This record gives sequence, C-alpha cells and structure tokens, in this order.
Amino acid sequence: MRSLGNVLITGGASGLGAATVEAVRAEGGTPWVLDRARPADGVEFVQVDLADSAAAEEAVREVAERAGGLDGVVTAAGIDACGPLGEVPAKDWERVVHVNLLGTVAVVRAALPYLEQSHGRIVTVSSTLGIKAVSDATAYCASKFGVVGFTRALAAELAGRVGVTLLVPGGMWTRFFDDRTEQYRPPADAKLNRPEHVAGTVAFALGQPPDAEVRELVVCASEEGSWP
Repeated sequence: MRSLGNVLITGGASGLGAATVEAVRAEGGTPWVLDRARPADGVEFVQVDLADSAAAEEAVREVAERAGGLDGVVTAAGIDACGPLGEVPAKDWERVVHVNLLGTVAVVRAALPYLEQSHGRIVTVSSTLGIKAVSDATAYCASKFGVVGFTRALAAELAGRVGVTLLVPGGMWTRFFDDRTEQYRPPADAKLNRPEHVAGTVAFALGQPPDAEVRELVVCASEEGSWP
C-alpha cells in the first residue's frame, strides 16, 4: 500500500467515519474530520453542517490549508428520515439529500484542486439502498442512488488524475439507527456488519498504487438482508 497521507473524512465523529479515522491512523495516515460533533480526542477537526454546501466547501479549504494539502477524501457522513413520503416533513426529506448527496458533491468539489496536486483518492459512501430501493426510504434511496451516479460519472471524469472508489456498504451496527422509531430499527438479531470491517476496505482503496483503481466495493455481512 502507498502512504495514505492527509485524509479528510466527513462524519468522522461516529459510525463508519470514526472507524475510518482509526483505519487511516493504523496505516500511518493523518485523519482530518468534518462533522457537527467533535471526534475522538487527538483528531484534527473542523465543525460544519454538511447540509450547507458553501460552509462545507469552506471547511474543506480550511482543512487543506492547515494540513498542507490533501491525499484522500472519504465521504462517510450520512443521515436518514424514515417514513412514507406523505408523512416525512419536506424539510427533513430535503435535508437527507442535502447532507448525503449535495454535501458529498460540495466536499469533493472543494477538495479537487488539492487532490489533483497529490494525485490523491476519493472514496464516496453510498449504500446497498443506493442500488436496491425499499419502502419508507425515499429520501435515503434518492440520495444514495444519486451518490452512485455521481461517483460513476466522477470516475470517468477524473480517470488518470484522481482515483475514485464507490463504496456500497450494507447495514452496520452504529448509532445511525438510534433516533428511529422502533419499526425502523433493526432487530437485536439482525445480521449487520461491524463498521471497522468496512473501514478496512476504505483504507485498502485509499492505499492502492497510482495506476491501480478499486472502482466499486460492496461490503456487507454475509447474511445482509438488502443484498443482493
């Protein structure tokens, strides 16, 4: 694996983002986090709401200047608003798209000049629900299907200049489900993955040599209900 260098991780205070922070550290890289919450002690951090695209872009530039450049970006931040379309408040529905899709785009857009200088890598995080749609998840599916299309187009656009990997994880045991009503939480015996297992594949993609690409990864528990 090549040196990971400075890696910007959105949503790095919890869940897959926090696990990716540790995976990057384990491979000798330096993680930098964008999140509304403070990450683990000792992790460089800029507080930002990724639903605000202009603020997200400015936060990326701040990190890049403080770090002296960027070698990788991982867009692990994600939220959800479960329920039938007619029952989810419009602002809640739209915020899912703002954070999951438009926040991803804003961060990548701002990071591109630095990644082109370093011939760095981008790992976007979609979901198995970015490929397979389910009921009561219109906002989440719309945003994650969008991440799939955005990333595939981006990989074509940046070929030979910046590495691009689409990560498609299945369900993971994280705090992602904490604010949901009982009907939208996985049962205690659900077959979900551990975030640290998924984070290991992120580090693997980031560490590929310059002429090698991991274009897409599906990573899930062996009995994942939403895949295939």
